[in-house]
Amino acid sequence: MFKFKKNRNKIRKTREDYIIDSIVTVILVAFSLICFYPLWYVLVASVSSGSHVVKNPGLLLLPDGIHTNAYTLAFAHPLLMGALWNSIKILLMSLPINIVMTMMCGYFMASTRMKFKKIVITLLMITMYFHGGLIPSYLNVKDLGLYNTHWALVLPGALSVYNAIICKTAIEGVPSSLSESAYIDGANDIQVLFRIIMPLIKPTLAVLILYYGVAHWNSWFAASIYLTEDELRPMQNILRSVLDATNSAGQVGSDGGVGLGSDAFSEAVKYAAIVIATVPILCAYPFLQKHFAKGVMIGAVKG
Repeated sequence: MFKFKKNRNKIRKTREDYIIDSIVTVILVAFSLICFYPLWYVLVASVSSGSHVVKNPGLLLLPDGIHTNAYTLAFAHPLLMGALWNSIKILLMSLPINIVMTMMCGYFMASTRMKFKKIVITLLMITMYFHGGLIPSYLNVKDLGLYNTHWALVLPGALSVYNAIICKTAIEGVPSSLSESAYIDGANDIQVLFRIIMPLIKPTLAVLILYYGVAHWNSWFAASIYLTEDELRPMQNILRSVLDATNSAGQVGSDGGVGLGSDAFSEAVKYAAIVIATVPILCAYPFLQKHFAKGVMIGAVKG
């Protein structure tokens, strides 16, 4: 039988190393708690009674029981649930357009055969640093007939130049021999992009879907400018109204129900609405996590 000797060349930590490791551990644990506690507070407050939330405005570690009244009110509220569907609808409308346009723009910037490439890229880069302004954007949306429609939240931001640069870097990592072979077999640029390059850059596309999805889900300013009807507003706008403790949502329930007028009860409703608005986007992370680490590092190492 062979006996394996222990590695005697193992680096031994000095006292200073242990001190530094302890300090770093304490700092990281502290930062983790700072980041985690607001989420825990919102979750605990959403299942607590309104009076318990009001009595503990600063520190709330445990609920005084499991109360679902706030969630019942939130789910029964027509504007909150309608706003949640509006946010999902905007995502379903925008993400395919975002990804297709980003891929086409990235493919153009990565290609070596396109005419006027430098001029177009220069114009695209200018848009990253200069904006036409709010008033021209508003007039443009209104003249195009997009005002008071969800397309006003989809089309103006259909392409992010920053995300297109990420896509360009990923496309440049695909061996050019694959595209050349496809051209020899009679394929055109559209076929090369969607049938050869697209399957090879899935990790990057997963990252871009996450970037675009989070941006659309958290966006509220554009809707506050281009949408005037509450029935069309996404979740973040209605949530902002709830957090501002307004009664714009009205009363709930077919029997006249309970409104948001009670200070104690409205506090719990606010946190329940926050949880409802946060959970859907959190559910997307597990499906994209395996691609995220690989996709976000595209182009980080050259050699």
